[in-house]
Amino acid sequence: MKEYEKQIAQQLLQINAIKLNPAKPFVWASGWNSPIYCDNRKTLSYPAVRGMIRDSFVQLVREKYPSAEGIAGVATGAIAHGVLVAEAMDLPFIYIRSASKGHGLENLIEGQYSPDQRFVVIEDLISTGGSSLKAVNALRDSGCEVLGMLAIFSYGFPKAVDNFSEAKCQIDTLSNYETLIQIASETGYVSENEIETLREWRKSPDTWKK
Repeated sequence: MKEYEKQIAQQLLQINAIKLNPAKPFVWASGWNSPIYCDNRKTLSYPAVRGMIRDSFVQLVREKYPSAEGIAGVATGAIAHGVLVAEAMDLPFIYIRSASKGHGLENLIEGQYSPDQRFVVIEDLISTGGSSLKAVNALRDSGCEVLGMLAIFSYGFPKAVDNFSEAKCQIDTLSNYETLIQIASETGYVSENEIETLREWRKSPDTWKK
């Protein structure tokens, strides 16, 4: 477990960007019942936290993708974080919509880019990876090269691992589910019984509590 993974997990819990409530599950838009809810947009309201996220992203880009020629954010949750990274690195920024704009130029990708330009994609949250990989494929279809994707947090679902592997897209995250529940246990945020519930949910999130 890397130090920044623990620090990010602690901050996400502290500012309630991530909420854990095994006794009263949340319902996701997908219809899944979940003991965890993640809203990384909240990090933007805390200068120290968004600065930590920005600096961690910048460090990873420099270490893993020194040939990056631009930063691409996935709309809408990762646009602001992507801009912060691009600004810190003095790189161009673009963002990818979830669907083409229904008027005007009907753009799917917003901003100036050129074929063969090398991008690192910034995402806020990885669940199954479906919507994130749509953004990756949109860039590839436009002739750009995707060096990899960086995200704030991942649930670590096996399906996401398989999806990114199949798409041949490298993915790295600032924190993850296993780190989160370890920090939650160490800090007394949840009880040992609740930790077991959180582990059980991750095994089969689509059928849990149905």
